[in-house]
Amino acid sequence: MARIVAGVTTSHVPAIGAAIDLNKKNEPYWVPIFKGFEFSKKWMAENMPDVVIVVYNDHASAFSVELIPTFAIGCAEEFPPADEGWGPRPVPVVKGHPDLACHIAQSCILDEFDLTIANKMEVDHGLTIPLNLLFGEPKEWPVRVIPLAVNVIQYPPPTGKRCFDLGRAIRKAVESWPEDLKVMVFGTGGMSHQLQGPRAGLINKEWDTRFLDNLTKDPIALTKIPHIEYVRETGSEGIEMVMWLVMRGALDDNVREVYRFYHVPCSNTALGHIILENVDKSPRKAAA
Repeated sequence: MARIVAGVTTSHVPAIGAAIDLNKKNEPYWVPIFKGFEFSKKWMAENMPDVVIVVYNDHASAFSVELIPTFAIGCAEEFPPADEGWGPRPVPVVKGHPDLACHIAQSCILDEFDLTIANKMEVDHGLTIPLNLLFGEPKEWPVRVIPLAVNVIQYPPPTGKRCFDLGRAIRKAVESWPEDLKVMVFGTGGMSHQLQGPRAGLINKEWDTRFLDNLTKDPIALTKIPHIEYVRETGSEGIEMVMWLVMRGALDDNVREVYRFYHVPCSNTALGHIILENVDKSPRKAAA
């Protein structure tokens, strides 16, 4: 059967994509940022999954104020890069896994999570930058990808608990898939940052560090954080961290922290990254 073996989180700062696309990675500002992912790319190459479920937020590319799903799962064969105002990023088309994605949709919906099914969808930097950071710049992405878009743009976003519980439902769905697949879940976005207003550029390293600590050792505590705390302590865009809880919910209770990277500043944000492995990677009987 399929098995979720690990989870990864990383920020998806759009300026990272520009640095990659414009060949600026070796400039002094960007060197420490990309150096922070050297271990991760090596680890990923040594633990290559078959499928990655990427939890991300759309930035008015596939969705707009006219249509705002709280959770949307991509069930298409492929997902082209979106034109975000200056042309699509020069990255490979994302290849999906429609059979597994449809199975996850069915399982989660019957488990009372109302996922929106997207059979055609373009994906923006929220999804493609994490792929770059973990897989580099290949001619084709080495894994199949299932996009899972979460609304953290328009109020009200889902709670951290709801995201964590969705991760649990996704784990149950994956483990009921009969094919032998190794699956990872990426949570993207974050960490503390605000892009506008008098608090633009806000960074809260202490809060970010505590969040990373508890992502490993006490995720239930993170599910209790109210929306207002994210906004107050981490800025208006810090709410993106609820997407990391989908990843954490999809993992086992006991995990091993493989690697952590935190860097300030990346553009005007705090960049956070962590790799967590399930302690027990052996297949198990799917939950009833």
